[in-house]
Amino acid sequence: MNRNTLCTPEDHRFSRRQFFGAGALGLGAMTMPAFAEELRKQRKQVLLVWLDGGMSQLESWDPKPNTTFGGPYRAISTSVPGTQVSELLPQCAKQMHRISILRSLSTQDNSHSAGVDRIQRGDPKNRGVTYPYIGSAIAKLIGPGESNLPPYIWIKPGNGGFLPKDAGFLGPKYGTLALGDGKPPENLLRPKELTEADDEARNALRKLANERYSTGRRTENTEANSYAFEMAAQLQKKIALFDPAKLPPKDLERYGTHDLGRHLLLARQMLEEGVTFVKVTSYGWDTHGDHFNGAASLHPKFDKPFAAILEDLAERSMLNDVLVVALAEFGRTPRINGHLGRDHWPEAWSMALAGRGIKPGVVVGKTNAKGTEVASQPHDIGSVFHTIFRALGIDSKKTQYMNDGQPLPLAHDDMKAIPELLS
Repeated sequence: MNRNTLCTPEDHRFSRRQFFGAGALGLGAMTMPAFAEELRKQRKQVLLVWLDGGMSQLESWDPKPNTTFGGPYRAISTSVPGTQVSELLPQCAKQMHRISILRSLSTQDNSHSAGVDRIQRGDPKNRGVTYPYIGSAIAKLIGPGESNLPPYIWIKPGNGGFLPKDAGFLGPKYGTLALGDGKPPENLLRPKELTEADDEARNALRKLANERYSTGRRTENTEANSYAFEMAAQLQKKIALFDPAKLPPKDLERYGTHDLGRHLLLARQMLEEGVTFVKVTSYGWDTHGDHFNGAASLHPKFDKPFAAILEDLAERSMLNDVLVVALAEFGRTPRINGHLGRDHWPEAWSMALAGRGIKPGVVVGKTNAKGTEVASQPHDIGSVFHTIFRALGIDSKKTQYMNDGQPLPLAHDDMKAIPELLS
């Protein structure tokens, strides 16, 4: 049995009325394979900028100048009249007509260990299984597209390699290929002493061994192994992507030479090549001490390349296809601690979205005058997941995973998309 099958609830409610085509969805929308095939024909991509540790909403998307907890930085006007952001984001301010801000996030976990998983999995109801991260979910739902490149690539500082953990119950095939420090996987290229013919023969032998081993066994691991080899073969053809010398010097200057700048520039190239989901991680945002000096260093490193990639995607007519999300596991406390820092604050924080399916230039939700709590309808991460799926054309209320015969929702059953964010 293929444990990774997807279905819709209508698959479990097949009625005479539906059979004769009188149902509102029609017969073609009832099965996941047809739905998935339709998704794959459309160009749908995601860029997730993950600000690990927790970016401060008060020094970015929801400034509170001249208040008890507002801090020393001013609020500045943006390209959207009436919308202001922190002065630490001057380039993003110029792109605000392309960005939407959600200021009413109210989540639960204030620890990194729980928050990172919860936010990236969407916190569905507990059904005794490990849900996939959003990148793995999109890799499963949309697939690699025409690029045949790995559908889920993670660009990050540190080590790389193929990481199956993100896939949860979808199985290791839907893990992520991590590009450590933005470099290609080790041993990606064929050794010079190995001829192309010998390499083909070697791969044929590997496939034969995998098929023999898989007989009578669960196939998830061997499928993932074969998939990794296939994706590596496609990536070999794109090795020039990893050579910064081939990029215009102007691009290198616009994005910056720090990690996040270099990695977002590589992400733009990956999106141009058709990669379905690209996650770029920036570390170091956990500013419990000396927060304001830290923000003065960190926020400009985000501001410049984030604005640059939005501008580039728009100029390349890609922003209608690429959903861009800037997110962390929580925000920072309004109250300033004894070390002049801001601690973890999931109660009232912000995120930014742009691109495919998102209404540009809007601000959804608000916090009170001091930023201590949400003053409008609060939104948990489950609502954000429904919003992301809807922006990509995926009906998260009707489409389901199928895990060993168990139908599972894509996102939290009791939550729904945020309509004010959707175009």
